[in-house]
Amino acid sequence: MQTRQLSIEGAVEFTPKQHGDSRGLLLEWFRSDALAASIGHDLALAQGNLSISARGVVRGIHYASVPPGQAKYVTCISGAVRDVVVDLRVGSPTFGMWDSVLLDETDRRAVYAAEGLGHAFLALSDQATLLYLCSEGYAPEREHGVHPLDPALGIEWPADVTPRLSAKDGDAPTLEAAMDAGLLPSYDECMTFYAGLRTG
Repeated sequence: MQTRQLSIEGAVEFTPKQHGDSRGLLLEWFRSDALAASIGHDLALAQGNLSISARGVVRGIHYASVPPGQAKYVTCISGAVRDVVVDLRVGSPTFGMWDSVLLDETDRRAVYAAEGLGHAFLALSDQATLLYLCSEGYAPEREHGVHPLDPALGIEWPADVTPRLSAKDGDAPTLEAAMDAGLLPSYDECMTFYAGLRTG
């Protein structure tokens, strides 16, 4: 499995080796050893999610309060999405910056987003199915969002697809409003949390 650090600390892309023949295809879409080698600790698996989205659907930008936050390992098993990771950690050298990866059924990449990072995607195909491995279970009181079309973030969503947002995501605050309200995680607090994960 090939790994690539994205431009945001705590975000990693994984590309599995695919083994195909006349019978079909086999690949390892998640390897705990490859992930641990990249982030310095094992991923505690607390929940697995599956989402199915129609073309143009945007889910996110979602994140959870740290600690404990919610790290995610995401792959697309059918269709294609533009997957985006946003640094929401106040005080981070890359605060407010984003990076993206094409997740699809061809290269079958996966993306890891550490606790404190925002995650979103836009479905590019008529239907896209994603699998998520999560470090923590869903807890409504700790879940937050930032508006994915916030001009200040400047995320370059594909121009040929009209974004479709849920009412909740459409009502999410801008990055500035979330920061002013004290909703965003602290970079220092996230770094301390990651260090605790690495030391067990």
